[in-house]
Amino acid sequence: MAGSTWGHLFRVTTAGESHGPGYVAIVDGVPAGLALSEADLQPDLDRRRPGQSKIVSQRQEADSAEILSGVFEGMTTGTPIAILIRNQDQRSTDYSDIKEKYRPGHADFTFDQKFGRRDWRGGGRSSARETSVRVAAGAIAKKLLAERWGVGIVGYVLQVGDISAGVPDPSAVTLEQVEATPVRCPDPSTAARMIELIEQVRGERDSIGGVAELCATGVPAGWGEPVFDKLKADLGKAMLSLPAVLGFEYGAGFGVATMRGSANNDALVCEDGEVRTRTNRHGGMLGGISSGMPIVMRCAVKPTSSLPQPQETVTTQGEATTIETKGRHDPCLLPRFVPMAEAMLALVLADHALRQEAR
Repeated sequence: MAGSTWGHLFRVTTAGESHGPGYVAIVDGVPAGLALSEADLQPDLDRRRPGQSKIVSQRQEADSAEILSGVFEGMTTGTPIAILIRNQDQRSTDYSDIKEKYRPGHADFTFDQKFGRRDWRGGGRSSARETSVRVAAGAIAKKLLAERWGVGIVGYVLQVGDISAGVPDPSAVTLEQVEATPVRCPDPSTAARMIELIEQVRGERDSIGGVAELCATGVPAGWGEPVFDKLKADLGKAMLSLPAVLGFEYGAGFGVATMRGSANNDALVCEDGEVRTRTNRHGGMLGGISSGMPIVMRCAVKPTSSLPQPQETVTTQGEATTIETKGRHDPCLLPRFVPMAEAMLALVLADHALRQEAR
């Protein structure tokens, strides 16, 4: 299946289906000598897995990663790293009703049009469970970035529905602040309101969307390639490759549409012998190349498409019908989306870091 590999020098290929035996990732390009074990992957996998709180899907998956190759005596060998995550709590019978129906908001119809057949058990390859091995690969990229270049990555929920958090300085947000609440919003009072809204929506048998914000600190100036492989272009593609992402922006984003150039430009200054900008409306990238300022971006995530209420649809034969999705689904995708987005940010930065180093 084309389109299952990401990256140039730091390359990740994933395989698997949501109701199959499990998922596999092959991570190629990790330099030799990086201390690595399954314990390094598990914290982010625990943040992504279902069943971690009452406001997410109650599917019970341990998401325990097994490293099958590429690590010897606790260190990477420079050869491809194979990671396996087994599925343990599938309920394929929950999806028997959709075998002949297309779910609104899902890829059922488009998969049929592309391949002529589909795995109707939870969406198969289109399921968000595929991101489990992306998160495992991203954990490797995070460790490499931190140890080799001093890069840190933090993501958090900025908005759920019409409830938005006030985060004046994304680069100051810590992982501890994010993980202090199950909704992963660093503003405690806003987080409580978000949780209340998610619980209300779930009680109404509905779902709600929102916005996640991500920040990478310590990225040196100079990462990214001109024209087609701009850092911002790869980040946009990476984020939009994640399920449920309908929008991507960085820096001031769509806010620039109402600004004048004199207000949007960031003044360049020299402090302690280093060139930087006084403000960061450019989001850490100029001309698609990192500027040395924090890289700040946001993703708009749609409401969960699977709903336990009747929705209008058609059968695979084109006949009008209704569908009510069974199974265990997130009333809001944002809390579990955060580690997925962090992983993709890390994969992009690790790839561009190695490409810059290779120059």
